[in-house]
Amino acid sequence: MAIIKCPECGHQISDKAPVCPACGVEIAGKTVKCPYCGEAYFKSETACPHCHKTTPISTTEIEQTTGNNVHQSITNAPATTPVTEEGHEIQNNSIDKNHVPENNPNRKNNKTIILVSVAIALLVLGTCLYFYNNAKSDREQEEYIFAMQSDDPTILQAYLNNFKDAPQAHIDSIARHLEELNKIDQDWTDAVVMGSKRALTEYLNTHPDSPHKQEALEKIDSIDWAQCQKLNTADAYQLYIDSHYDGNHYEEAVIALNKIKSSEVTPDDKQFISSIFHNFFICINSRNESNLTANIGDNINFLGKPNATKADIVSFMNKIYKENVESMIWSITSDYEISKKEIGDLQYEYSTTFMVSQDVKKDDGTNTINKFRINAKVDPDGKITEMAMTRIIE
Repeated sequence: MAIIKCPECGHQISDKAPVCPACGVEIAGKTVKCPYCGEAYFKSETACPHCHKTTPISTTEIEQTTGNNVHQSITNAPATTPVTEEGHEIQNNSIDKNHVPENNPNRKNNKTIILVSVAIALLVLGTCLYFYNNAKSDREQEEYIFAMQSDDPTILQAYLNNFKDAPQAHIDSIARHLEELNKIDQDWTDAVVMGSKRALTEYLNTHPDSPHKQEALEKIDSIDWAQCQKLNTADAYQLYIDSHYDGNHYEEAVIALNKIKSSEVTPDDKQFISSIFHNFFICINSRNESNLTANIGDNINFLGKPNATKADIVSFMNKIYKENVESMIWSITSDYEISKKEIGDLQYEYSTTFMVSQDVKKDDGTNTINKFRINAKVDPDGKITEMAMTRIIE
């Protein structure tokens, strides 16, 4: 016994097998092995279909072939009917010369192969259906979990469209989740249309886990910043900073607040300004020329005269002391109204307004009291750069 390839389908089989289990073709006694290339082929072929060489027939095969032919001739020869001496045919009904018993082993083997093949096919089909259903169930479960964790209505709707035969509990859960998301979207649309901080705040209170939460917070942030800029006060900027520690305009608010605070007049600023003008009017009262110009800039806009010099200030003092003036007392009679402006890095220019009175005593014993409003500016070095006096007539 040898293993050969079926000449019909190439399946590995024994050369003694009645038929090929793969294609059903007869094998035993029907094939020959090529002595040149070793491939098996049907005896009915005159040459090897692989190497195309003719295989010599052995003496045994010739005898077998001759015997088969002789047997076939005998079998096919016409039957002789025995007769009696009178010439009558003897009838023998017990034997039917033309009857061939139905005893074909190849036909039975073919039926067996077909039944086995059908059984295998059904088994494979059942296995495939089993794994397909399991895979489909696993995919449905994964899609269900993903959809339940999603805030995108399109994903939930896609699940409902793609898994119509999913468990009813899953379908109901997805439908409820989708309804909630649609309600959130509708409330969001209403809040955006209203556009007020109150509407957006109420929306967040109602839907704290909304997918629009960040967008709502940014809109509220923009509203508060616009209001803060409109007021432009230290309190407004401080409120924004306290309420929006991670706001889009937090750094801008801090800078603006520091700028406002830097422009606020401190007690030290008031003392600084007060000392400058107190010294100025004390020097006029005492006619102290050397100290009078200590706080005067090199070029001052004095009483409407631009680029006035320190000599111009001294000349003014001497002019108001006329010959009949025995004494003169200047006194500051009101608080200083001070504002300051940053003109450099931590460098400020001060503007101030205050009231003064002038008590003039003449040599004839009469007194005259005059009141003036002073408007002045002082540079960061403490020098008066501008000064105007407006007499108040009562």
